[in-house]
Amino acid sequence: MFKPSAHPVLLLADSAGNITDFPELEAVGMSNGHFEKPALEDYIPLPEGSELFGLPGRLPVGWDPVEHEPVLLTEDPDRPGEQIRAVAAFMAPAHTAIYTSSYQTEKNGPTLPLFAYTAVGWQDGRFWVTAFRSDPDRRQDFDQFSQQTVEQRTRKKLKHYRNNRLVQHLGKCCLTYGCPAARNFFLGRWEAPLPTSPECNARCLGCISLQPSGCCPATQDRITFVPTPEEIAEMAVIHLQTAENPIVSFGQGCEGEPLLQADVLQQAIALIRHKTDRGTINLNSNSSRPGAVAQLADAGLDSIRVSLNSTVEKYYNRYYRPKGYCFTDVKKSIDNMKDAGRFVSLNYFILPGFTDSKVEFVSLCRFIESHSPDFIQLRNLNMDPEWYLQALHFPHDSQSMGMRTWLKELKARFPLLRFGYFNPQVNTADDYC
Repeated sequence: MFKPSAHPVLLLADSAGNITDFPELEAVGMSNGHFEKPALEDYIPLPEGSELFGLPGRLPVGWDPVEHEPVLLTEDPDRPGEQIRAVAAFMAPAHTAIYTSSYQTEKNGPTLPLFAYTAVGWQDGRFWVTAFRSDPDRRQDFDQFSQQTVEQRTRKKLKHYRNNRLVQHLGKCCLTYGCPAARNFFLGRWEAPLPTSPECNARCLGCISLQPSGCCPATQDRITFVPTPEEIAEMAVIHLQTAENPIVSFGQGCEGEPLLQADVLQQAIALIRHKTDRGTINLNSNSSRPGAVAQLADAGLDSIRVSLNSTVEKYYNRYYRPKGYCFTDVKKSIDNMKDAGRFVSLNYFILPGFTDSKVEFVSLCRFIESHSPDFIQLRNLNMDPEWYLQALHFPHDSQSMGMRTWLKELKARFPLLRFGYFNPQVNTADDYC
């Protein structure tokens, strides 16, 4: 992928949300609260389907190319008194951040909504972000969706499955929230979601379907019912039988923890596999109930994606705030799947400066050596970076490797481990980077 001809320059947003470039300063990134100038190799063109945000209560920080140091802007020199904000990119799926957006939070600045905030700049007539493409799979690329086709096929399927509550729920996910997984179900291709649980046994800081009053708002509504095994199987079977590269996945952003409905999932898997052996049945989970995981593996579950922000137990606990389980249960669930000969992915939340810190890297390497996951999904953490780091009590002086070095070292140490962004079909994992 081509790179900018020179270092991208800083972006500013005004009070009306208009974004302009500021050529006097170069763009700069942030890593664990430290300002760092990205290398040209750290930039890629802003992926199609990404969004740009002006960050409320955040003043922009740029890089002075003469003094070689970060500079805080409190107002636009060309428009004195004009309120300005830092700018960040929320990238399209399959891309992983190298740096977060650079800013200084003003006093009483609000907590940022539950998105990821990647450093972005302007050069050569386009926007550039500090990131890399982490998965070649195009299943959620912007150019793979025609909104007219999505709406037509969704309404047709909703009419056909008018008595299936799960399909009706996914219709809202598709048409209201634009969920790419729900869209692909209604388009009859790739990975389809199977949300099942309105309850959860964790209280994740960055939960995107349930937040306490007064906190940052959740990005979507949580499912309010438990579908029957028949409702699940009805939509899953047709998808697995007819879709291109089919996967069906329990555990979605619009639900709690699916293992709390293990009996329902077990019955649904049995019904599905009675009808078809095609495709992959996957579970996205906090993996808090190892006995239930073993039960589902026996029933025919093909793969599990284990959500992790960290393999350091204290940082795991401070983010997930588990109720009635511990980190040892998570590790036992992975071991149970591996003992059953099943596929294990880590849904690994990425925050530059934390993820690539030396303490996190060493801990992750030990975790991989002990539990042998097959695949790591490099998912950007959707959360205010300052809130996250403060809540975890992460040391401000922690040293970071840099995200590109972090990934290079992992690949060198574990040549059989695969990396990507999406759930792979278990029989095509080698197609991923």
